[in-house]
Amino acid sequence: MSKQQTLIAHLQSQLGDKLANHYVSFGELTLEVNPGHIEAVLKFLRDDSDCAFTQLIDLCGADYPERPLRFDVVYHLLSMTQNQRVRVKLQAGEETQVPSATGLFDVADWFEREAFDMYGILFSGHPDLRRLLTDYGFEGHPLRKDFPLSGHVEVRYDDDAKKVIQEPVSLVQEFRDFDFESPWEGARAANLIPDSLPGDEKASTEGQEG
Repeated sequence: MSKQQTLIAHLQSQLGDKLANHYVSFGELTLEVNPGHIEAVLKFLRDDSDCAFTQLIDLCGADYPERPLRFDVVYHLLSMTQNQRVRVKLQAGEETQVPSATGLFDVADWFEREAFDMYGILFSGHPDLRRLLTDYGFEGHPLRKDFPLSGHVEVRYDDDAKKVIQEPVSLVQEFRDFDFESPWEGARAANLIPDSLPGDEKASTEGQEG
């Protein structure tokens, strides 16, 4: 039995119905946790000597708007002593209060603030749950699938007003129309640059001289 299989058997025997499912993808174990048990599962993974997942490497969100519980809250844990990684997933809705992991991992503080800012995931018991990457007064959550591609407003410093201002976003062209295969011909085809640029005449002149 491999080290990973031994860990899976140990987790199944110790966590029981706290786990909704488990699977191995790309060589990494993923645990799906039943609602109401995320704190207990994370604490066990951290404190159990056979697990020792003492490092919270990342905490992020994922959005599946077609589901009743649209969000996945994803925790990535590392055990330095066991040289193993595990991914823990919990489903949450827009109104779900996910227990904060800041009491178990200090680093969860800004991770949870980012997940709140980008997805609107709520964490109960967080010491300072406010936006982290967007500006004060920003509307919406940019990483939700239903957030408009062009956003709502843009923030910039206005030199005349000598302050930061917000104004409606104005995009000349949707980014999905860009041709990323050719940085020059693709841009010209999309009418982003003129057919000729200053200096192009040199190339034709040099060719005639040669």
